[in-house]
Order: sequence, then C-alpha cells, then structure tokens
Amino acid sequence: MKMRNIYILLTLVMLIWGFNLPLVKYLVTVIDPVTLTTFRILTAGISVFIILFIFKLFRWPTKREWQYIVLGALLNVVLHHYFLSMGLARTTGSNAALILGMGPVLTAVCVSLILRNYPSKVQWGGLALGLIGVSSVVLASGSTSGLALGDVFVFLSILAQVLSFLVISKAAKTLDPRLMTAYMFVVGSVVLLFIGLIQEPGEIQAFATVPPKFWLAFFTSGILGTAVGHMLYNYSVGQVGPSKAAIFINLNTMFSLLFAALLLGEIITIRHLFGLVLIISGVILGSGAAEDMWSQRKKRNIANKNET
Repeated sequence: MKMRNIYILLTLVMLIWGFNLPLVKYLVTVIDPVTLTTFRILTAGISVFIILFIFKLFRWPTKREWQYIVLGALLNVVLHHYFLSMGLARTTGSNAALILGMGPVLTAVCVSLILRNYPSKVQWGGLALGLIGVSSVVLASGSTSGLALGDVFVFLSILAQVLSFLVISKAAKTLDPRLMTAYMFVVGSVVLLFIGLIQEPGEIQAFATVPPKFWLAFFTSGILGTAVGHMLYNYSVGQVGPSKAAIFINLNTMFSLLFAALLLGEIITIRHLFGLVLIISGVILGSGAAEDMWSQRKKRNIANKNET
C-alpha cells in the first residue's frame, strides 16, 4: 500500500477512536470497567476473526508467533485496556487526553532506545509541536486537575500500548498484524475475565439490567472502535513502523473533543482550533509525510531537468 494511503488510513482510525472515547466514557458509568472491557474486547476479537475468515486471511500461528501474540495480548489488551478503563473511571477526560497525547513521544523514545531507529530532527520537531498542540487543546477545557491515581493509570496504559507496538512491529515480519490483533483480543479477554471475576464479582449480572441504548454503544464501540480501529492501526504499524504510526495518536485528542462537543454538548473555543493547527502540523512533520513529499518533489524536479 502507498504511504499516502497509510496516512489516510491512520487518520481514519483516529477519527474512529475519537468517536469511541465518549462511548467508552458512557459505558463505564453503566458497567464496572474491567467486566465491561472483558466483553467489549471479546466482542472485538470475534468480529476481527469473522472479517479475516471472510477475506481468507485466517491461519494458525507458529510456536514463535504465539510468543509474540501472548506478549502483545498482555501489553496491548490486558495492561493497556485494564489501566485505561480504571483510569477513565477515576480522572477527567481532559487529563486522560493530555496523557494519551504523550504516546507519540514515548513511542519515539522507546523505539530509539530498543530498536535503535532514531527519528530525524524534523520528526522530533513534529513530536514536540504535536505535544504542544495536545497540551493547548486540553488546557483550553480548563478542567485539568492535579496528578491523581487515575492519571497514573492512564499513563501506565499508554506505556503498555507503546511497548506493544514494538512487539507488533517485530511480529509483522511473519505474521499479519490484523490476524495478530484477533488472537491478542481473544487471549487478552480471557485474562481480563479472570481479573474481573476477582475484582468485580457478580458484575456480569449487571448486563441483564442495562438500557437498550447501552447495547448500541457497546457493539459500536466493540466492533467499530475496537475491532476495526485496532485491526487497521496494527496493520499500519506493520507497514510504517511504530514511531510514524504513533504520531497520528495526536489527532485522537482533537477528534475526541470534537465528538464530545457533538455528543455531550461541550464547547469548542478558538484555543481548541489553534491546538488543532499545531496538532495537524505536528502530524505532518513527525510522521515523515513532509519529508516524503519534499523528497518526491526533488525527484520530480531532477527528472524534469534530465528530460530537458
């Protein structure tokens, strides 16, 4: 797939995740977070398997690939979703958005230290610009508070996710990331089920008393936000690497606030729009898209000169 198409795909994923955040915020007010996450992830895993069967992409992993799957499930599903759901239940959405905006920087640092794949100066500048944009957007809401336990949980969730991107990038050499996503979801949901039974005993029974709109939000979040979103994102990680893919997480903050305004009635200010400009600029620079376009333009100019 062309690099431009990957960038479009990643932007679409951020749009999906931005829509998913208000849904999850609603869902955790009805069902306790771990129990909710268990069945939301299981629904996502089954959905991905169905999609892969339809497109004939299903196969049984090798023993080595199972090692990546289990490690990825623990990081990307169990730890990431456990700490994220626990954090969202204990902190503000603005605080969570700001901490999640650290994802690209954490990814770049981890990739540099572990994989020895160093971003260029332009990409580092894009990372900094995107983080400033995320900070501007979140501070514009005026609802940030001091560091709380929920903030720590959200940070641990993004750190676990960043480490999982490295695992997915390694596994992508032999295993389709979309297939890996399905296995990770099912394995991770089984682990979360046991955690939920211990931490939230009897909460499964609460599903019998939820209102009809809960199921609409649940299946939309599980199938679209989690299954499709993670499948496409993990595929993109396998194509462009964790650093470039993670840059687009900055867009997630802006899309989350836009959907919060549409669905929850929150107000969008000039400061939000200013942050949007910084975020988009940071994505273009940090993802390497600007360098790719500049390189292609130089090649075209050289080719035109040779023809003349």
